[in-house]
Amino acid sequence: MFQSLLHYVPNDLQMFILVVVFAFIIGLEQRRYHINEPFENLFGTDRTFTLIGILGYILYIIDKQQLYTFIIGACFIMLLLGIYYFQKISTEKKFGLTTILIALIAYTLAPLVYTQPLWLTFSIVILTLVITEAKKSLFAFSKLFDEDEFIVLAKFLVLTGVILPLLPAQPISVSIAVSPYQIWLAVVVISSISYASYLVKKFIFPNAGIIITAILGGLYSSTATTVILARKNRENPDDSTILPGILLATLMMYIRLFLIAYIFNRTIAFALLPYFLFFILVTSIIIAGLLWLHREQKVNKTTTFLITKGNPLEFKTALVFAALFILFSLVTSFVFRVFGNSGLNVLALVVGVTDIDPFILNLFQGKMVISEGVIVLSVLNAIVSNNILKMLYAIVLGAPLLRKKIWISFGILIVSGIGISLWLFLTKGT
Repeated sequence: MFQSLLHYVPNDLQMFILVVVFAFIIGLEQRRYHINEPFENLFGTDRTFTLIGILGYILYIIDKQQLYTFIIGACFIMLLLGIYYFQKISTEKKFGLTTILIALIAYTLAPLVYTQPLWLTFSIVILTLVITEAKKSLFAFSKLFDEDEFIVLAKFLVLTGVILPLLPAQPISVSIAVSPYQIWLAVVVISSISYASYLVKKFIFPNAGIIITAILGGLYSSTATTVILARKNRENPDDSTILPGILLATLMMYIRLFLIAYIFNRTIAFALLPYFLFFILVTSIIIAGLLWLHREQKVNKTTTFLITKGNPLEFKTALVFAALFILFSLVTSFVFRVFGNSGLNVLALVVGVTDIDPFILNLFQGKMVISEGVIVLSVLNAIVSNNILKMLYAIVLGAPLLRKKIWISFGILIVSGIGISLWLFLTKGT
């Protein structure tokens, strides 16, 4: 019904109403924002901004093709705003340009509503309001950045926006079936997940306890998180959240690997999904059981800072990962060509005690003719081997009092993984 009513309203009138409403809302926000300032210090608020929007509309519709009148009007508005700005500097010693820039945005509303989708105009107006009102929040947020933060961001942009598009998509050679683009894309995906985890930890949960640290650390590296939390346990043996945190990091590993698989090979991702859901369910039950056993103990609220295994955005780390990716591509291709499916499954068990990401990514986007079942079994074998490594890290580095529970907890995961691998091997012939 609303659409049918709009049919009777001329399009120019609709656009005019939108411009007036948007400009008026911006003006109201400026009046509220400057409510405590002397009125004579402002060049205007709600009425002025609405009139600026109307002026922009008039000068735009007069000549929509050449836009001479609109451009002349813009120059006139900028001249007036420039006079106001220099007067403000000389009298108040204030150099802020925010209000002037918002006035120019109000002036450009007319061409926006005519030439751009309505959602874009809404987004611009909303973002203008939010940025203006969030001044104090943005200032507090900027204090969280240290001197190296923008260097890290620049490295991330170089990895994703400069290096990746320049790389060729052709395979390196016959023996190395992957292309430089595929190799670096794997680096970018892993770095993006790690960087996102780092940003959430630092800016959203800067004072997070062990549980949140385990969740975010597991997205980066469940092995590294296990090492850090196990050492934390030796420092504080009575903390009942250490082992649940270690297991929670392992749980996040399944989510992380599914995301990687979904990005590179959705068929394999959905083939792995039932097994990952099973392991997530088993791990969750173990975690819940441990927390229930220690429900009477006081939970440690102290902050845990996750020390990662290396900055994922360092070029050295990225080059090492790329080198490992190529190495595993050669090794995987050789093992599969010489020893077939059985050799690949054994290799998966071996690489589980190292960094499993390069090996698994090779399976996800490799050019070898490997069946879906073999890839799934190889991934599960690598995970079993990696869980054994984490169990050993936790036992060696953690407090002696925790060793029995580590054996039982990880033992359930490892035996479950071996059982599923054997079932796949026997029933599906992979």
